[in-house]
Amino acid sequence: MIGDGTILVLSTTLTLVLILDPFGNIPLFLSLLRNMDPLRRRKVIVREMLIALAALIGFLVAGGQFLAMFQLSQSSLQIAGGVVMFLIAIKMIFPSDDDTEAHEVKAEPLIVPLAIPLVAGPAAMATLILLQARDPARLPIWALSVLLAWLVTVAILLSADYLNRLLGERVIEAMERLMGMLLTTMAVEMLVKGVKQAFTT
Repeated sequence: MIGDGTILVLSTTLTLVLILDPFGNIPLFLSLLRNMDPLRRRKVIVREMLIALAALIGFLVAGGQFLAMFQLSQSSLQIAGGVVMFLIAIKMIFPSDDDTEAHEVKAEPLIVPLAIPLVAGPAAMATLILLQARDPARLPIWALSVLLAWLVTVAILLSADYLNRLLGERVIEAMERLMGMLLTTMAVEMLVKGVKQAFTT
């Protein structure tokens, strides 16, 4: 029988995978790294993903201090995180044709835009700060969820060329839009909880 801790890890991991949006990042990663040989491309992806992991863990660990430093309430951050998550979800469902061109770079990417904000973006950071601030005693569970979601994202992005050839752009777009629909529901739930908390405190 699956315990409560396991269910919490799985649900949090799924939420983070949706927010990190690995399938939606496949076209962007392929475009930005298209001039590199396959071996160098894999090294760059691993490097950028390690940077993203460090940023995510940093925001998870320092979430409480962040709220205290700027004197932010959990409800305000939850509302802001819900708004950002909703906007990202809408973009996943209705992507614009020039998203890839907007991130066009000439030199080899370093930190920006691959690690931050494409992977470790504002919605992910806000979510991790909320998790840590809301229940700091479960930090090991949150950290494990971040690691699992990160591993899933790494595996998908390292297989970007293969998945793009196997599934095709249309299937990847369909999967991203499905993930966007799920993320929209989570964003609305986060907004509702934030508003309720703001009016009850």
